[in-house]
Amino acid sequence: RKRRQSAKVKTDPSGTVTATPPSDWERVYELVKTARASLPAPVDTMGCEQSADRTMSARDQRFQTLVSLMLSSQTKDAVTFAAIQTLQRELPGGLSLESVLHADEQVLNGHIGKVGFHNTKAKSIKKAAVILREQFDGDIPDSIEGLTSLPGVGPKMAYLTMSAAWGRDEGIGVDVHVHRITNLWGWHKTKTPEETRLALQAWLPKDKWHEINWLLVGFGQVLCLPVGRKCGECVLAERGLCPSAVGVRRVKKEAKIE
Repeated sequence: RKRRQSAKVKTDPSGTVTATPPSDWERVYELVKTARASLPAPVDTMGCEQSADRTMSARDQRFQTLVSLMLSSQTKDAVTFAAIQTLQRELPGGLSLESVLHADEQVLNGHIGKVGFHNTKAKSIKKAAVILREQFDGDIPDSIEGLTSLPGVGPKMAYLTMSAAWGRDEGIGVDVHVHRITNLWGWHKTKTPEETRLALQAWLPKDKWHEINWLLVGFGQVLCLPVGRKCGECVLAERGLCPSAVGVRRVKKEAKIE
């Protein structure tokens, strides 16, 4: 089998950037997509895109999506989703900019108590609500610059918010799963999620920018785990398409598995 080649990005003297995708990336991507169809993951039903109350206004739904992402950092989807449900149920009128503005910070903190770093997040959400009221006419920003100006909102959250709340894919939301898995595949050698985002955006077709986060987060939640990867159950390992697979007897001839 020909050795896997990582993505290559070059900038010529005029500043023009050209990128060559990793070899076999389309095959890897489609196999994972097919596998995910029969691998339910927490992100499928409890991710940020499922958190908004569809009976409320579009503006409220955008705010709920933002809050969900602010709570999600270093917290499992099930815990984040439960916290959003509690806020929807306990805050007068449901989770909205107005209900957060009127809620005492300690009350808000109590409702999200099982979320990681809940004290800091409660403060950030309260501060963000004030900023939204005073600087953004009561709605969430519709730009990456505006979103990252809010306390507790980094690039990953901003790009995911733009995609989930505004329907605009201006960048890839790269979390630890996307960063870790694409490096395991040998697509690139990056040290941070932000480096991974830039590397992927250089060559990955834009019509996949929205999907790849959901795809790889779920893959990382149920199969390619941070600890104890299930390589023995992974089609990529079986077919010799993952250079980081361990303890797997690989299929030697593609004809046997087509």
